[in-house]
Amino acid sequence: MQSIYIAGAGAGSGKSVVVLGFTELLSAAGRKIGFFRPLAPQGDELDNLTALIRSRYALSFPTEMLYGCTVETARQLIGCGHYDELLKRILERFKMLEEQCDLVVCAGTDYNGLVPALEFGFNVDLANHFGCNLVAVVKGFKRTPQEAADALYIAHELMRSRGADFLASIVNGVAPQDLEAVRNRVDDLFSETETVYVLPEQPELAMPTVGEICQALGATCLYGEQDALDQLVTNYKIAAMEVPDFLGYIENGCLIITPGDRSDIILASLAADVSANFPRVAGLLLTGGIEPAPPVRTLIEGLRRRKVAILMVPTDTFTTAMNLSGIEASLLPGDARKIAAALGLFERYIDLDELRCQIAVHHSERITPLMFEYELIRRAKSCRKRIVLPEGDEERILRAAEILSLREVADLILLGNPDRIQRRIAELGLQLAHLPIIDPVTSTERERYAQIYYERRKHKGISEQMAYDVVQDVSYFGTLMVACGDADGMVSGAVHTTQHTIRPAFEIIKTKPGVQLVSSVFFMCLPDRVLVYGDCAVNPNPTAEELANIAITSAETAAVFGIEPRIAMLSYSSGDSGKGEDVDRVREATRLVRECRPDLKVEGPIQYDAAVDIEVGRTKLPGSEVAGHANVLIFPDLNTGNNTYKAVQRSAGAVAIGPVLQGLNKPVNDLSRGCTVTDIVNTVAITAIQSQAEGGGCR
Repeated sequence: MQSIYIAGAGAGSGKSVVVLGFTELLSAAGRKIGFFRPLAPQGDELDNLTALIRSRYALSFPTEMLYGCTVETARQLIGCGHYDELLKRILERFKMLEEQCDLVVCAGTDYNGLVPALEFGFNVDLANHFGCNLVAVVKGFKRTPQEAADALYIAHELMRSRGADFLASIVNGVAPQDLEAVRNRVDDLFSETETVYVLPEQPELAMPTVGEICQALGATCLYGEQDALDQLVTNYKIAAMEVPDFLGYIENGCLIITPGDRSDIILASLAADVSANFPRVAGLLLTGGIEPAPPVRTLIEGLRRRKVAILMVPTDTFTTAMNLSGIEASLLPGDARKIAAALGLFERYIDLDELRCQIAVHHSERITPLMFEYELIRRAKSCRKRIVLPEGDEERILRAAEILSLREVADLILLGNPDRIQRRIAELGLQLAHLPIIDPVTSTERERYAQIYYERRKHKGISEQMAYDVVQDVSYFGTLMVACGDADGMVSGAVHTTQHTIRPAFEIIKTKPGVQLVSSVFFMCLPDRVLVYGDCAVNPNPTAEELANIAITSAETAAVFGIEPRIAMLSYSSGDSGKGEDVDRVREATRLVRECRPDLKVEGPIQYDAAVDIEVGRTKLPGSEVAGHANVLIFPDLNTGNNTYKAVQRSAGAVAIGPVLQGLNKPVNDLSRGCTVTDIVNTVAITAIQSQAEGGGCR
């Protein structure tokens, strides 16, 4: 498989989005990926793009292996007429990295160190010497369709003249209204054998965050957690007026620039941010190296809600404003919102299947955590489902909803008080205005759902009035939406208990035909594989028959998510070595699995080490096709399973996705109350895929 070299055909092409998209696509194929930049834009420090790729894809290579040489070294060699020497030096570094990888993604130069007119040719030469497929990224920002097409044509001519092996070209940042015009001009200029994609401008990616500004200016962050630093800055406001006049100039997402001794402006800005009558303030940038006065600092530190980052720089206000004008938006490692927006854009407008065929990406049998998560998102996107989120005013839910929306993973519905949720969205600066919000208390569907609940539970003594009162609860309302087909699945539990989340599902949705009980699995993402653990969340002391049912259902769940099931029925002994009630129960459960599903590979009783370690498995159960290769591990009881998954999660650094409920007629999944935003994103994707497996059309 050839490595990929992604080069901008000029300054400001926005190639970082393309680099991220390609790396995401290639790393999901189970190959060992390397990342390389011919020139180090920031000397000995990691540049933002390299830091992002290194962090997101857990690249373990030392920093010096990721770069060819510094910009200064390149400038000196070119100035002395040693161009070939420069190419040889960079090639040597690249080959050292390539020897340790299956393929390398190369990101070309940034047009800030060499002669701009010669830089694209320099990148094409490097791609040729590296033996890479070349991807050219052409700037579409602030260009007419004709100008963009002309720039693309010139880039193609240069690549042809230098004999480049180019894979595809991408026109990036085209104004949405010009997309069709650019595509038409591209079709006129190039044959069908030349692959060209057109990406529209994405406003979020063109805006810097407060954190990017802090980094670019070398500012001191006086106040502000990561969430505050992730706020997008839409415009700058220099505050020099008195407060009454200044307030009229505040715009949504503005960064307010003012000297550090203007306590009145500082306090007015913080007050405006929490006021429902004023737009959201992205941050404050204090100039002159002056910290707020001690009483003002005391007041700020005592605020119950402090969502506005306050930065400080030593430069005066005029110099600071000039420095701000030169800042370009970038992608930082911790900025989940921008990363989601970039990947969503790439996945929406690039034909990924076509691209896979062109670069001959073949999947290995190994399933890494990144591959698993990538596949979750890809499959959920392939047939979008409608997922209801009952905890609509919870911050983690809203942040996950934005990421899911940006990547078009699912159509989401939020439950709760609309005014409260809209206020939370505004406070967090999220882009969720398009999401439907339903208040169960005032919903026009409350009466219908109450009647349905009454009919299903009247045998338990529920009256119509009781049913009407019950369905105002978000968990019951969301579950009834799923039961009635108004939503395809539900995800809850970030705030509510497991019992609060799953009890309505037991009462209303019930189990599938032939399934004895509802159980759960965790997807345990270890560094080199994904294991399925069941049941670690629902059934305390399953019988042999229930254990067999859990095993079969867990195997079916694994298969839905692309894991070929090899089942280990765990116990404290392996094979025939142990005796006793507990091990006999596992032995009987294994027999029942083989009897009911002879097509499944199952082994038991078996100890954990014999199940997952090839050498131990070969010693304890020689000849077993499961021992040492198990990927679906069934624990004998909840005590063992729950403790084991938590021990592996915390001690081995595994990512635990779940619990994923299985056996219900329609998917409802529970979150841990300690869940992260990423956990929520993954669980929504899993719920959507479960719904796909149940059948029904796409949204």
